[in-house]
Amino acid sequence: MKLNLYLKNLDSLIAAIIAYYAIYLFTSYSGVGLSPDSIMYASTATNLQAHGSILTFNKGPLVFFPVFYPVFLGIIQFITRIDPITAGATINSCLFAAVVFTTGWILENFTSHARIYKWLILIAIILSPGLLEIYSFLWSETLFIFESLLFIIAYRHYLQSHTTKALLIAAFITAIICITRYAGITIVGTGGLMLLLDTELPIKKKIKHILIYGFVSISLLVGNLIMNRINTGLSTGTREPSITPFVDNLHYFGTVIWDWAALRTDKADPYAAFITAFILLALAGILAWKTYKRKIDTVENIVIAFALVYGLFIVVSASISRYERINSRLIAPMFIPLLISCTSWVPDVLRLIKNKASKYALSGVAILLMLAFEYSTVLVDYQRYDDENDYGVPGYSDDSWNKSEFVQYLRKHQHMFKPGIPIYSDADEAVYLFTGMSSTLIPHKLQTNLVQKMYAEKRFYLIWFDNLYNSELISLPDIMANKKLVKIGSAKEGEIYYYDESAK
Repeated sequence: MKLNLYLKNLDSLIAAIIAYYAIYLFTSYSGVGLSPDSIMYASTATNLQAHGSILTFNKGPLVFFPVFYPVFLGIIQFITRIDPITAGATINSCLFAAVVFTTGWILENFTSHARIYKWLILIAIILSPGLLEIYSFLWSETLFIFESLLFIIAYRHYLQSHTTKALLIAAFITAIICITRYAGITIVGTGGLMLLLDTELPIKKKIKHILIYGFVSISLLVGNLIMNRINTGLSTGTREPSITPFVDNLHYFGTVIWDWAALRTDKADPYAAFITAFILLALAGILAWKTYKRKIDTVENIVIAFALVYGLFIVVSASISRYERINSRLIAPMFIPLLISCTSWVPDVLRLIKNKASKYALSGVAILLMLAFEYSTVLVDYQRYDDENDYGVPGYSDDSWNKSEFVQYLRKHQHMFKPGIPIYSDADEAVYLFTGMSSTLIPHKLQTNLVQKMYAEKRFYLIWFDNLYNSELISLPDIMANKKLVKIGSAKEGEIYYYDESAK
């Protein structure tokens, strides 16, 4: 029995090995991609491993992100004694391989299992430009996606047994997910929705299990938020109201879907909001129909429920809270569930066709369509690989930073910064990454209290990177209009200034 189980997943293992190699290829030139978030995670992991504290590179508590991803990186660093930035490419290769293998395991347990369908889905995941981008960067989505698949497996086990033990396992995995990304609340919503729709549970047991699942699944998140509140007075950091209307968020969401489907054109863009609304309504309709037919207890339905809840969460939350515009990274955890939700009905329909000629013809059409989709993603992947093999993964690990004259100048002239004098910068994470020094990010224009605090400093250094532009931060001319800055160093793409009140 065990041998048969292993043989059934041999193809998933092969696909996982290919997935590992794919990330290796994309990160082989410059290592794992680094964004400001990446440096936040890596520095917190290093501080945790070295000092046992959840502090970031700027010596402040980690608040804007939950704690588990840095803890995960810190554990790996403690075991291997390798910095997360150095080990990042290998960590991500392993996580992507785990995602592909776990997806194969899930597909193997579908009601209507089809080997060719499984292979095509695994190939589509390996070739997905969105996922290859995610797993080329040191981002918490890499772990979040894997954890969400573990939840699907755990919740399927609960559906099969309806035992409290199985429910607690699913709830504990959910609790970990919630402190990996705040979007983990969607897993709480997914589990809660499936419990509500479960037609096998008697009403008393359903209420009991909803309470147990709800309490356990949010327990760690509540603890994390309380810790943040105690440390900084804010639960999730400074969050500004959204400036993007709901309809616009539907549109941006839809443009990502067009990109994923390799159908993005100027003619398709006007229908982006419509395709988002259609997908979300279709997912809701499928779940409602399955509930009505009392066929809700399958792994396919867990996947559909997660796709629905996650999609709704992103569109609604982006309309309430202000963060980066909806893009592929934000909705990447939805890619695999959405891919499965949009295609899992094909094997079911083909099984209903009795005429062999018709079945083979339709199967051939479905396979050709999927192969055409995968070919189009190969073209996108090849272009990206060609670019990154020349310059590196975009971000702080590419050549524009590694070969920057100003970065080299900063490294050689760290001695000019006297201890005890504050350092400000328009890229505080870059200062830390390339020099190891702590600095403070230039305040946002709307953060008037922080702007005044900076202007009240009697002395400070300002490290300014010319190749960056953030319209939300106060600009260099704004600072110069308020303070008499003295340039004390410069190189191509950057300058170092010093302000001393006593020098007026």
